[in-house]
Formats: sequence, C-alpha cells, structure tokens
Amino acid sequence: MNSGLDALVAEASANAGGGEEAVTPVNAQKNRPLYESRQKVYPKLVHGNFRKLKWLVMALTLGVYYTLPWIRWERAPGLPDQAVLLDFPARRFYFFFLEIWPQEFYYITGLLILAALGLFLITSVAGRVWCGYTCPQTVWTDLFIHIERFWEGDRSARIRRDKQKFKPANMARKLGKHVSWVLVAIATGGAFVFYFDDAPTLAQQFLQFDAAPVAYIFVALFASTTYLLGGLAREQVCIYMCPWPRIQGAMFDEESLLVSYEIDRGEPRGPHKKGASWDGRGDCIDCGQCVAACPMGIDIRDGMQLECIQCALCIDACNEIMDRVERPRGLIGYDTIQNMERRKNGEKPRFRIIRPRTILYTAVWALVGVIMLVALLNRDTQTISVLADRNPLFVQLSDGSIRNGFEVKIINKEHKPQTFDVSVDGLNGAVLLRGGATDADDTEVDVAPDDLASAKFFVALPADRLSQLKSGEAAFTFKATNLETGEVSAKDVNFKGPEK
Repeated sequence: MNSGLDALVAEASANAGGGEEAVTPVNAQKNRPLYESRQKVYPKLVHGNFRKLKWLVMALTLGVYYTLPWIRWERAPGLPDQAVLLDFPARRFYFFFLEIWPQEFYYITGLLILAALGLFLITSVAGRVWCGYTCPQTVWTDLFIHIERFWEGDRSARIRRDKQKFKPANMARKLGKHVSWVLVAIATGGAFVFYFDDAPTLAQQFLQFDAAPVAYIFVALFASTTYLLGGLAREQVCIYMCPWPRIQGAMFDEESLLVSYEIDRGEPRGPHKKGASWDGRGDCIDCGQCVAACPMGIDIRDGMQLECIQCALCIDACNEIMDRVERPRGLIGYDTIQNMERRKNGEKPRFRIIRPRTILYTAVWALVGVIMLVALLNRDTQTISVLADRNPLFVQLSDGSIRNGFEVKIINKEHKPQTFDVSVDGLNGAVLLRGGATDADDTEVDVAPDDLASAKFFVALPADRLSQLKSGEAAFTFKATNLETGEVSAKDVNFKGPEK
C-alpha cells in the first residue's frame, strides 16, 4: 500500500505541476474557450463494477444489433422468414409474431411513445443511464476506444505516442487502429442494411458484388458516419450535437440519483503523505484519476455538468484509489441533491424512488401500454377502403338515374386466401355493379394471403330515389363480408349527385 500511495502522491504532484501526463479536465467550462481547437481526451482504463457493467451492456447491445437480422421466424408460405425485417417493397414491418402494415403505423408511434416515457422514468430515477450505457454513440465510442487501447496502449502511452506520432512504429500502430475502425464501421453499416432485406441473400450478393447499388451506398453512408462519430468526434457528439443533455435537466429533481462527488467528505482535498493523519482534511488526495477515467474530459468534482453522461467510470477510478489509501469507498458515487443537504444538516441519507414524478411517468407509461395491448388484441384481420371517382363526380344515365364510381380496396391480413362479398347499405334502391362484370350479382372479391386486392364498383341510384340527396349528396356505407368467417368491414362514403 505504501509504494502505491507514494506513486499516487508523485502523480498528483505531476498533475499540479503540469507534467507530461497532467490530468486536466479539458472540457470543463473554465478550460473550454469559445474559439479554440478541440483538445483530445485520453480516457484511462479503469476496473470495477461499473466498468464490468459497461462491458456487459456493450456485449449485449452489439450482440443483438449484429445477430438480430439472422434470426429466422416461421411464417406462412410466400412470406419472409426473417424475424425482424423492414420490407419496403412490400410495405411491411415484420417483428417476430407481429406484422405491421402502413395503415397500422400508429403501433410504431405507440412504441416510440413508450420508449420516450420509459426514458423519462429512468432518467428521473437514475440520471442519464441511457447516455452512459446504451446510447449507440456511447457503445460504439467505447468499442473504438478499446480498439485504440489495443493498438496504442492506455492513456499515458497514447499521450506519448501522439507527441511522437511520426515515428515509424507509432505510425504503423495508428494505421492498424484506423484500419480496425474502418472494418468495424463497415460491419456496422453492413449489419444495418440487413434489416431491410433477407440477410443471407444480401450477404451473398455483397460477396459476389451483385447487390443493388443503393445497398452499397447505405453501407458506405453508415460506415462513414460510424467512423466519424465513434472514432473521431467522440465526446463532441454528446457535448455539441446531441439535444438530450439540454432536455434531461427537466427530468431531474432533488431526489434523482446522479453520479456525484461528496464535497462534505472530500474537501479540503490535497496530496496525502503516507503515515500522515487524516484529521482536518478530506478524503480526496487530488490524484486526478476520476478525470483521467472520464471519456468526456470533465472533472466530476466540479458538480453537476451538462457534459456528464453518468457512465460512472469515475466511481470505479475513485473506489480503486480509496482502497489503496485505505479510506471508505463512495467518495464519488450515486447520490441525490437532497441527500447532500441532509448530510450538511446532520441527517441520515435516504433514497426516495417512489415520488410524484416517478408515479406520474409510470402511470402514463402503463396507460399507453394498456392502450397498445388492447389495440393489438383487437386488431382487425381485414380492412376496407373506398376512393370515390373525382372526374366526373357522377354520371346521369339515359333513364335519369345517377351513377357514382368507386375504387374499393380490401386488405386480407390472414395467411390464407379469403373471399369477400361487397355490398352497400344506407342508400334505398341503390344498385351495385362491379366494373367489367356481366352479372349484377358478381360482387365477390378474392384476396390472396397477406395481400391487398382492388376492384372497381359502380353505385346507381334510380331517378325516383333521387330525393334522398340532400344538397347534392347522401351518406351510405360500403361493406365487405368475409364469406368464411362472417367478419364485416365497413367504410362510410358519400354518394354525389346534382344539387337540385
């Protein structure tokens, strides 16, 4: 422990004197003039529970992202067997047992609302957990930094190599790093396009250079943005480009758990020599390891900051130091503003997860979830839409009757063919005739499995029934009856005629 403490004291002295490896929070407000080139951040690798949690989340999220397009899901013959597929040519979104049609886009809207409310709830409880662990920018940046460490070493080694970057050995390492970044970026873009077409087929086409040009364009687009944002821009995306840091402050309150520095315990800070008393001073030895570990280049001891993504790596760094100097852990940890006030007043800290804000978010989230579930359970397996002819609105026949034309579209969401009988209701004496049919009773429409069929229909109203038209129109209903199940779909439309 003594040799470790001596090393920490020496490092703290170097930091204070601005030595070669000085730990400076380059993105602290006081160190970030408005007009100045970016200062590179060199995050140090730390070990601890939160670093392990980040490794686990990275493995899970990347694993899901790269493997999901390859999962198969058995569906009806003629339908794709890819579990998750955005099929734009067929205008379908397949998600395991769900099949979303364009007319059902409100399901996607509902899912986005649930995701937003869930994010609000998590943020009100534990801060920017999304930003620190599961945001794609965080995950890919973490991966790129890990690749950088593999080629160029940890923080101090990278700083030295950047100062001597034109040495052949250093240039070779940087070349290896950038080649690795490009390969990961290409794999990222390639995996993304697999969500829009059958993954095995598209992969084979890529290998044979036979894929559609748009596929290569999107792979190049997502590969370049991944390389740029994850490898080069890094923390600049979170600080300057992302709107969420500006919004998340509205989700916090005095009881939200945030990564915080215990000022009352840590101050006054300063180097601590071995064997010296801890009386009259704080537990912070000003070693700067919390700053060195921060991927955003800030000092958590400066208080709550917009740049902090709550990744908690500073907690691991500080806990490791506290263990080495034999002081209690938790100098940096998850804490609430209210608990800081309680400690100042000599009160015992406590945590209140259940409070009006979290109750409200949970209630709204549950309400939207119930609405979504009810809508899903009562989802129609067939729908009808009717489009009236616009030119002309109506035709007057030689016998004095008025005829309107309509385009009737019937959607069959079943995975087997269905036959529907089309009829009209609410217009006394109306005669329905299918376009091109020779038999007046030919009103049946066959629809293939999981498909849409369109048919032309004419509705004629005899001259002695024209009194039904009020101000030149009358409302009536088109009905499509499934001859197998008896299910009826209806659509209200207007019959047009002369105003007098």
